[in-house]
Amino acid sequence: MPNIGLLLKNEIARLSRREIRKEVSPLRKAAAAHRREIAALKRAVATLDRRAKSLAKAASVKGGESAPSDSRQTRFVAKGLVSLRKRLGLSAVELAQLLGVSMQSVYNWEHKKATPRREQVAAIAQLRGIGKKEAHQRLEGQSANRVSKRAQRRSPKKRATRKRVRSAKRTDRRTRTRAK
Repeated sequence: MPNIGLLLKNEIARLSRREIRKEVSPLRKAAAAHRREIAALKRAVATLDRRAKSLAKAASVKGGESAPSDSRQTRFVAKGLVSLRKRLGLSAVELAQLLGVSMQSVYNWEHKKATPRREQVAAIAQLRGIGKKEAHQRLEGQSANRVSKRAQRRSPKKRATRKRVRSAKRTDRRTRTRAK
């Protein structure tokens, strides 16, 4: 004869599993529905992101505007520097003066021997937005500033002293040639 305690225990376990299944089944269905809804929302967000990027790209091409410089870093390409210099009609020396660097730096950048620093890349990017006339005006402005700074540095006494030295050298040369 079977043990009544064991039969009761098995029956109670079976009935409790059945009741638990009844209670958990709707929760499982709801969780599955929520997962499907989340997946659909993720797909919709990805589609909207792609659409927004394509619209931003189309707007920047039409408007001639670039994306905000904070969001991405400006790239440096040596060929781009060469074509910019040629488009502006500048020599490497003049481009170096506009950027405030040495001519050797411009040469090294163009021949891929070096790359400019972040600040210099930003200065190059600003030059992309100007034309020939403005570039030459900037150069003239810089050369005028250099001349005025030189004039400020040289005092009238030094200039007079230099003139005296030059004239003394000339007379010295003349006397040597006459003596021969």
